[in-house]
Amino acid sequence: MVREHQLAAAVPAEGRKQGIPALFLDGEEPVKGLPGLLTTLHDNGFDDRECIAWLFLDADLPGRPIDALRENRGSEVKRRAQALGF
Repeated sequence: MVREHQLAAAVPAEGRKQGIPALFLDGEEPVKGLPGLLTTLHDNGFDDRECIAWLFLDADLPGRPIDALRENRGSEVKRRAQALGF
């Protein structure tokens, strides 16, 4: 799923193994809208680590983008990700 950009993974700290943030999963499946969003971010030149950082740290939205996706409010998150390419 990481290779197909359905999920993103990164090494959280030196000496640790690569991991996927738990908030990226809804049960055993990726959160709705996450695979498409990751594809958009990768198309804009982001690597997995940058995608994860953007989802957890972007301050342009009220709240974090990952929270908006989990609450089924992904439209604005997707629009902002698309605008990063311009």
